[in-house]
Amino acid sequence: MIVKALESNYKPTDIAVGSARSCYFGKHIVTPQDAAKWDKKNDLLNSIFKAGHHTTLMHYNFTFLIEGMSRLLIWRLLHSHPFYNSEQVSQRYAKMKIENFTYPKNCDMDKWKKFYENMFFYYEKLINELTPKIEEVLPRFKKKEAKKRAQEFARYLLPVGMNAHLYHTINVITALRYINAVKVIPEAKAEAEEFIFQLKREMLKIDENLAPLIEFAENEEVVFPHIDIEKIKKQKNVTEKVEVFDIVDYDFELNANYAGVLRASNIYLDEAILGGFNSYIKLSLSADAQNQRHRRSPAVRPELKSIYKRDFYMPEICESVKSLYIQAVEYSYDFFENQKKTLGFSEAAYALLNAHNIEIIEHNDFQEFAHKAQMRLCYNAQEEIFDIVYAQVEGLKKAGVKAAEKFMPPCALRYKEGIKPVCPEGDRFCGVKVWKMDFDEYKRLI
Repeated sequence: MIVKALESNYKPTDIAVGSARSCYFGKHIVTPQDAAKWDKKNDLLNSIFKAGHHTTLMHYNFTFLIEGMSRLLIWRLLHSHPFYNSEQVSQRYAKMKIENFTYPKNCDMDKWKKFYENMFFYYEKLINELTPKIEEVLPRFKKKEAKKRAQEFARYLLPVGMNAHLYHTINVITALRYINAVKVIPEAKAEAEEFIFQLKREMLKIDENLAPLIEFAENEEVVFPHIDIEKIKKQKNVTEKVEVFDIVDYDFELNANYAGVLRASNIYLDEAILGGFNSYIKLSLSADAQNQRHRRSPAVRPELKSIYKRDFYMPEICESVKSLYIQAVEYSYDFFENQKKTLGFSEAAYALLNAHNIEIIEHNDFQEFAHKAQMRLCYNAQEEIFDIVYAQVEGLKKAGVKAAEKFMPPCALRYKEGIKPVCPEGDRFCGVKVWKMDFDEYKRLI
């Protein structure tokens, strides 16, 4: 046996054609160097691509360094599918800056600058007012984190026009799908087109032979799916903010593969994938941005215009500063509704806040949800998504699903499996021995 890592200086199309030819070449593997020299390289590349044989183009990954992209576009395009990896600046732990906003196409710059300045004022004021209140409820060894925790809640008052910087890794096919999908993207359309312009430029810098594939992606037909959330809610008799339905009950064996840091349950798939359920979830744009990171837990996300209501999330800790919070939210809705009359929904959507509520339909198999429960029932998880996952587990328990007992935070699972340290978070330990508590005793304020 010979195993050799492929160096990074090969072109995507050379790797694609080399891998394609290797499938039918009996003597030895066809290297990218061999493919580059072959006179029929581009003929084969275009032929297999147009026939839909795309796996050969998945061997090459682009890692893009992106700055100044709105969180609206990241939510709608970059993180709306499973085929990516991102590391993005966190609004939970990094203080945001006033200059980092996207301005809509054809907007009145003065009005939008004033709006962003006002929302940033509310953001900073909420941090200042929440910090001493959070300090009161934090354990002694965590009190120094009060301001950062206040930022976590104050970010709900930031518009989704706030920019982010990130590493974003995708394969060639996903990049081509971006180029195609942007033609019908329902929000942030002008920004999306600028992103695609730069994306194509960077792809062609690396490999000029991608040009015909890019042209194909630009011309292929695409539609944005129509999703009738109200019809689904009526069919499933949805009455709560979080409701589970379409349950396929299948019990499975919980073992160390789920509890270990490497989570080998993703390699050794077991009976957990045979169980599953769907959920209706009403949640904020901020929580859904976190929710999207569970790439094996896909969700249907309708066009925002089709589900728009003046409806927002307010964390429980903000009850003590409720008047400030609501004043900020109502101001943002007034501004948004005024701007959509002239700019249209797609561009005015930058004014919607992280707090703005949307509706999604999510699908989980039990194996993925076991992982999701570990990440989100941890007391360090974002408070809103903790409540959502708790409600999903609670719904499964009420439905009599045996496997529901196995959806637990990491410390509880590691304790059950005898793995130490019980809490894997080290210095980030929340201060609560959750593994000694029953599920119905879980309670978080922050």
